[in-house]
Amino acid sequence: MAHHKSALKRIRQDEKKRVHNKYYAKTTRNAIRDLRNTTDKAEAEKLYPSVVAMIDKLAKRNIIHKNKAANLKSKLSTQVNSL
Repeated sequence: MAHHKSALKRIRQDEKKRVHNKYYAKTTRNAIRDLRNTTDKAEAEKLYPSVVAMIDKLAKRNIIHKNKAANLKSKLSTQVNSL
């Protein structure tokens, strides 16, 4: 266990950030899943911009890597265009 006050504070902050990041990552994964399961092209085109914005925010905050974000967006755009 940590003995310094600053180390204890850091542990508290890290846990708070971890839960926060986990929430946004899970929300984005659910949105991606919903977009992939959509069979209607109009519905998919409506969902796509919001999902891309969520992915970009995760990459900007270093929750996911920027290359992973680019790969996800590329695959989603291909899938939406193929509908």
